[in-house]
Amino acid sequence: MSLPESAAPEAIAPADVAPARHVSNDGRNGVLAALAAYTLWGFLPLLFRAIEGAGSVMIVAERIVWSLLLLAGILAFSGGFAEVRALFADRRRVLMTLLSAVLLAGNWLLYVWAVESGQVLEASFGYFINPLVNIVMGMVLLGERQNRLQTVSIVIAVIAIAIQAIGLGNIPFIALGLALSFGFYGYFRKTAQLGPASGLFAETAMLVPVALIYVIYNIMTWGPGIHADPFSFTLMVLTGPATTIPLLLFAFAVRRLRLTTIGMFQYIAPSIQFLLAITLFGEHLNGLRLLSFGLIWISLLVFSYDSFRRRGRAAMA
Repeated sequence: MSLPESAAPEAIAPADVAPARHVSNDGRNGVLAALAAYTLWGFLPLLFRAIEGAGSVMIVAERIVWSLLLLAGILAFSGGFAEVRALFADRRRVLMTLLSAVLLAGNWLLYVWAVESGQVLEASFGYFINPLVNIVMGMVLLGERQNRLQTVSIVIAVIAIAIQAIGLGNIPFIALGLALSFGFYGYFRKTAQLGPASGLFAETAMLVPVALIYVIYNIMTWGPGIHADPFSFTLMVLTGPATTIPLLLFAFAVRRLRLTTIGMFQYIAPSIQFLLAITLFGEHLNGLRLLSFGLIWISLLVFSYDSFRRRGRAAMA
């Protein structure tokens, strides 16, 4: 039985068009959130370079303190403290969160030190190889098997790292340290099963006693230093929002986009850092280092192609 021609649009529109519009809006908002998150992460070296006089340890210590205060306000508003309380009632999850907190602090410290010491180029290299490090960790720690294209991408990345080592004259410890610390951070973070805001709050809460002791001791011993300058102190306070806002945008995006789509955005931040290093920070890009970056980009193209191909096959199945 067919509907009258005049009635068809009214009968179909509410059921079909509205949900489609809702899905479209969700996807667009997710893309905008992912773009904002990775762009903010990409420009983070500018903030750290502006306050480098405070020293990398002080920057990380205050980043922990200001992040905790902002996250406390967010959780108080959203009612997320129940999740944190449940975590601290579980000894195993507390241990996993403590491990992830130590790895996160180590990653922050190494990254800030890399910016301070004029090694943003190598830091960006570390975040380029991070997805491939995750694959290797899955193979070693979880017994995951890789297909031919994934193996090819890993081999190309290993060659790129070797060339980078030749270009630097030594092993790229910063790049490998950043990639490995963030990879293991994600590995331990998954076991705690916490949301982005509550998880980061729990991690910073575990770190904040040490951070506060360091800040207070430093000020009492050496004086206010950078804190005496209102502009510099304001920038130091902004390390809190600069840490939490991209994370919350990322969490918003993850809920609205496919993981394959999110995976393509993760190259925005190291690409911005790469450009900042060779334009604003004046870091030298010799032929060997350029070759290593070129190989990493080829490796990531192979990896991304394989991800899209497998996603397409899964959708067809």
